[in-house]
Amino acid sequence: MKLNSTKLNSGLLRAVPLLAVMAASILSACSHNPPEYQRPVRTYKKEPAKAAVANMQLAIEYMKLGQLSNARECIEKALTEDVSNPDVQMTAGLVYERINEMSKAEHAYAAANRLGKGDPNIANAYAVFLCRTGKTAAGEKLFVDAANNPLYQTPWVALGNAGACARGSGDMAEAEKYFNRALAIRPNYTEALLQLGNIAFDRGDAAQARDIVQRYLAVNPSTPEVLWLGFRAQRKLGDSVAAAVYARRVQTEFPNSEQAQNMRNGVDR
Repeated sequence: MKLNSTKLNSGLLRAVPLLAVMAASILSACSHNPPEYQRPVRTYKKEPAKAAVANMQLAIEYMKLGQLSNARECIEKALTEDVSNPDVQMTAGLVYERINEMSKAEHAYAAANRLGKGDPNIANAYAVFLCRTGKTAAGEKLFVDAANNPLYQTPWVALGNAGACARGSGDMAEAEKYFNRALAIRPNYTEALLQLGNIAFDRGDAAQARDIVQRYLAVNPSTPEVLWLGFRAQRKLGDSVAAAVYARRVQTEFPNSEQAQNMRNGVDR
């Protein structure tokens, strides 16, 4: 089944942002003041593994600055120094994906996953890449493997990602299963609730969408996305008063949001 990249990307960016969550988890370990350009670190004669880590960190800094040519130079130097380091391989995957060299990115992610020996964070990053590139079944399997790994601290996120992956490929029934599994672990997980609400609305069940919005707002702060869903659900149900409440909240709480702009333009989808 053809992958709907728009649905997948929006879902994954909310649930586990690849270059939004996985990259962030790596980037956060680097210095807060990236250096001006410097050539890759020369290999330490006795400790090439240390040089590889230094060059990997430089590559990450350059990615943060958007200096992708420099990032590539550093990560490729790191690969020559320690090709067996799973973090170096995962960073290579991030760099190659950013410069749209997808074959090299997949090779690096796969190597990272193999070398990481089941590291759930690496598996999650690789799974996001697979789903974003249309390899849904493989991506879902890795997400589930990550969720089942006792070392992974946020299994509901991996299951939410699996749901977003399934939804992006058009398999709504499977997506709902994953989101419900995520909620069984983390009942207030916002991404799963919002995704389930949107699935219900898209299949014409505005009443269920409304109920999910109410459940969401009972335990979580509002967002423009959930208020927008509530507005559309109530309007479809014919409750103009309740719809107006949601519309007013979108405009007052999130006046600069895309949803507020849609309302001002008369767009309701």
